[in-house]
Amino acid sequence: MSTRTRKKPPARPPAAVAGPRTGLVLTAGGARGAYQAGVLKRVSEIPRLRGRAAPFPIITGASAGAINGAALAAWHGDFSEGSEQLARLWAALKMTDVVRTDPAALARGAKDLALDMALGGLTGAGRTQALLDASPLEGFLTQHLPLDRIAGAISAGTLEAIAVTATGYHSGKAFTFVQGRPGRPLWNKSRRVALATTLTRDHIRASAAIPIVFPPVPLAAGGSTAWFGDGALRLTTPLSPAIRLGAERLFAIGVRCQESADSLLRSELSTAGDVVPELHRPPLAQICGVFMNAIFLDHLDADLDHLKRMNELVAAYQQVAQGRVQPGVSEPMRVVKSLTVSPSADIAIIAKTLAHRMPRSLRYVLDGLGTPDAQSADLTSFLLFDNAFTRELIALGYRDAAQRIDEIEAFLLED
Repeated sequence: MSTRTRKKPPARPPAAVAGPRTGLVLTAGGARGAYQAGVLKRVSEIPRLRGRAAPFPIITGASAGAINGAALAAWHGDFSEGSEQLARLWAALKMTDVVRTDPAALARGAKDLALDMALGGLTGAGRTQALLDASPLEGFLTQHLPLDRIAGAISAGTLEAIAVTATGYHSGKAFTFVQGRPGRPLWNKSRRVALATTLTRDHIRASAAIPIVFPPVPLAAGGSTAWFGDGALRLTTPLSPAIRLGAERLFAIGVRCQESADSLLRSELSTAGDVVPELHRPPLAQICGVFMNAIFLDHLDADLDHLKRMNELVAAYQQVAQGRVQPGVSEPMRVVKSLTVSPSADIAIIAKTLAHRMPRSLRYVLDGLGTPDAQSADLTSFLLFDNAFTRELIALGYRDAAQRIDEIEAFLLED
């Protein structure tokens, strides 16, 4: 009898969740991405999802959502492990993991930017591409994101596609870089282009490169090298990539508290007879905060409204057409269900209470832009890459998902 040890058969990959294809949509800005990690961590604790692959065969991300989406795709075979790894990554984050915070680096960026603004017409060329030096982020992503595992998840059949969007600074188009099964549908529209590729850390860095704050990143596209920045800049329809890749329902995680936005709108629209605080002249920090919100936060809400209207139109169309595709329709239309989880608290207010954690030299620059009220703190909330802040956001996301966990479970696991 042979004494050789019989080899164990290879472990079978965790089963994928049955039912309609669910697309995960992650759009975030800067440090606010930690909120999404908290939501995903709580969702992964649903008993029926333990030990299984992530219930999202299609994942799309832009800005910080690209980091979260790539991490989830890398650990796609075990949703619990992937969500735990992502939460740990955000919980341990430091400013020095993302940008150089030494006074010399910060002073250099501010000085070069000031010289460009003052002497640009004389020198004829810009000296700087960004306010901050984000070179540490490359090493951080290399250390913590095993992107080479994505191909294995695709081969195992649990992941169909992951798409990361970045903005081309030369063309002004939104480029969606897709890694997935062969034959996935791609597109080339007037403002949106999809390219098949193998994702690298440079794709992730480009998608998360906040304009003006972080420098653009060079990427190969269409046979040449072009420069790219934050994917949220031109991704005005963040749900579109997931739908075009075949998602039949969408689970989106936003990073803006709708209640606080509605409260500010009511203040602006109040009549003279209402007792409301007088609105002050907005400082530059507040204007920058609104600018960041317009890039990172507002598109998801608008696109969800658009999806709702389109679903109503499709339902009416199907009743009339009785399932027949009409001549001239380039793509079959279908109803796409959606569920969104968004913060129940104003993230800017949380950032305001922890603004002292910002490096002193950077805090000095931000303080010079305006008052430290909650609206001006919107800008801080994008840049506060500090674990005291990110842990608060993880906890908030976890609580918000827990409050709606029955609804989320029914949505993700319905047949």
